[in-house]
Amino acid sequence: MYGLYIGREMFPDGVVYFSQDTHYSVVKILRVLKSRNIMIKSQDSGEIDYEDLYETIRINRDSPVIFIANIGTTMKGAVDDVGRVRKILDDLVITNFYIHADAALSGMVLPFVDEPQPYGFDAGFDSVAVSGHKMIGSPMPCGVALTKREYVGRIARSIEYVGVLDTTLTGSRNAITPLMLWYAFEQHGLDGFREIVGECISVAEYAVSRFNDSGIPAWRNRNSVTVVFPRPSEEVIRRWQLAPYEDIAHLIAMPHVTREIIDRVVDDCLRSQQTNPSTGE
Repeated sequence: MYGLYIGREMFPDGVVYFSQDTHYSVVKILRVLKSRNIMIKSQDSGEIDYEDLYETIRINRDSPVIFIANIGTTMKGAVDDVGRVRKILDDLVITNFYIHADAALSGMVLPFVDEPQPYGFDAGFDSVAVSGHKMIGSPMPCGVALTKREYVGRIARSIEYVGVLDTTLTGSRNAITPLMLWYAFEQHGLDGFREIVGECISVAEYAVSRFNDSGIPAWRNRNSVTVVFPRPSEEVIRRWQLAPYEDIAHLIAMPHVTREIIDRVVDDCLRSQQTNPSTGE
């Protein structure tokens, strides 16, 4: 919300563009901010449809662009290519734009892989949001919103009775969650997180192979810990608390997910198929 708020403050008449695979909370945020917005089609992989984005921006090229790039979509772990988005803006001679990166999960994955997709300010983003309770592991929901100092100055307000500039949406802030994040980084360090992420990706690769070797088609996007496979029975969904959407489900290879857990999930899916071969349930 912070990134979109800054984007709207910079371009009050801007149009927000986001893909259909964007997290559902974005629609709520846009309603709260009363921002003009257009949903763009997604590819099967979960990545945004760049042709649809191009044509939609072209039709509305008289308005500034506020774009939400997914750095790891909720269901499929897809990463939108900010380079292609920037090229679209260049081709259409769009000079007024703001690009926000929703990097809730993959923002703590891509920095620790050998060949990451672009995810930071050096790639052309104006703000980045990362979850603190996913890969970092805070025991309570929290997140980190990063943007440029010059943008923060646009929304800063001097509050005399507290003696500081308020640059936030909430005003008062939780002092516990930053401590949790600090502790996680002190405990693991960069090398520790690199090792954690490497193991998570290895487990995700194992899951894809294990599913496919068992005759259950599964896949994952590059550098993603999210494994996508056909929607199993409701019993399997309930037992493993899987997240289904239409005809697919996913599992996310977070640090607590082991190869033994993967084996048990696959075995349960296979047993379910054998019990109800005609429906897969």
